[in-house]
Amino acid sequence: MQMSYAIRCAFYQLLLAALMLVAMLQLLYLSLLSGMHGQEEQDQYFEFFPPSPRSVDQVKAQLRTALASGGVLDASGDYRVYRGLLKTTMDPNDVILATHASVDNLLHLSGLLERWEGPLSVSVFAATKEEAQLATVLTYALSSHCPDMRARVAMHLVCPSRYEAAVPDPREPGEFALLRSCQEVFDKLARVAQPGINYALGTNVSYPNNLLRNLAREGANYALVIDVDMVPSEGLWRGLREMLDQSKQWAGTALVVPAFEIRRARRMPTNKNELLQLYQVGEVRPFYYGLCTPCQATTNYSRWVNLPEETLLRPAYVVPWQDPWEPFYVAGGKVPTFDERFRQYGFNRISQACELHVAGFDFEVLNEGFLVHKGFKEALKFHPQKEAENQHNKILYRQFKQELKAKYPDSSRHC
Repeated sequence: MQMSYAIRCAFYQLLLAALMLVAMLQLLYLSLLSGMHGQEEQDQYFEFFPPSPRSVDQVKAQLRTALASGGVLDASGDYRVYRGLLKTTMDPNDVILATHASVDNLLHLSGLLERWEGPLSVSVFAATKEEAQLATVLTYALSSHCPDMRARVAMHLVCPSRYEAAVPDPREPGEFALLRSCQEVFDKLARVAQPGINYALGTNVSYPNNLLRNLAREGANYALVIDVDMVPSEGLWRGLREMLDQSKQWAGTALVVPAFEIRRARRMPTNKNELLQLYQVGEVRPFYYGLCTPCQATTNYSRWVNLPEETLLRPAYVVPWQDPWEPFYVAGGKVPTFDERFRQYGFNRISQACELHVAGFDFEVLNEGFLVHKGFKEALKFHPQKEAENQHNKILYRQFKQELKAKYPDSSRHC
């Protein structure tokens, strides 16, 4: 009898030890999962461990908190800003893709999520009260059904100061409430949206592009600020991370990503070889080629297309800044903000590149990475009021350059 009792005790002790071992292994596995990096690991995680309903509840709670704040007014008092409708955890040394869009142009997010493997930050502008409501509904729908949105995207909302965005009523989303997958949300958005030029809103409200850019890159060390209808080359985020991680010599350097535009967006090149094939037959050309050739010519496209093929991303050559060059670039450190007085069309990016030059930054063009804008930019297809807007911003740009002399009295550079 005593022997039988001893055996049972030993058995229960062994069982308890086994259960503790399993629990410890589960904790170890979860800690390893929390340290995962890279798209492949994220995909595997979401495949085997789908997000729990609580994670969606947390997203909804964050959205409610951001909207309940009532937002804050920008420096001009013309716009109401809601920070952090969505938030994402980000490595301080990471490279963030920062962009901005009107509500209708949010459908471009799908392509950015596919190509850019790192964190994204998106500032959305809602010109009307109805658009502000739609923006909050879309934010909830995308974050509820798209794991990548929850994991990698920060989203902010800007609307005219006379409007306030509201927490979506469960009865309000309508057809969006019936959607059950990420693809369904983007498909629905494509059907209801009227995508076009961000600042051709059809309202008397100015599109605050520089406010949106600053909001999207806020808090980032390294950022690549692009238009939402551009697509980066495949692997650009990973190449930038590896290059920046290997060396700390990039302080004070703007790493220029050459920008192109493609006639038909159905064939988006993934690498430089594909891009050059389309370039040679006229399907791809330098960005702004038909609209403002000098605005991108300093990139020196003829030199870039003839660079020898390489595997690793690196700076290929130095280019001195010249007015009116407005490159797309990655830079860290004390990067000047975009001047928020510039709105709508004209001089909004040139002014920031000019200040970057005066502040002492050098420009180096990357060898392999690139950006492609969907569609050719044509003058006849542009915003009908661009001439009036251009004249206003042209005067402001002259004033801006004079202000830089006082802001950087010790700089030998000028615009």
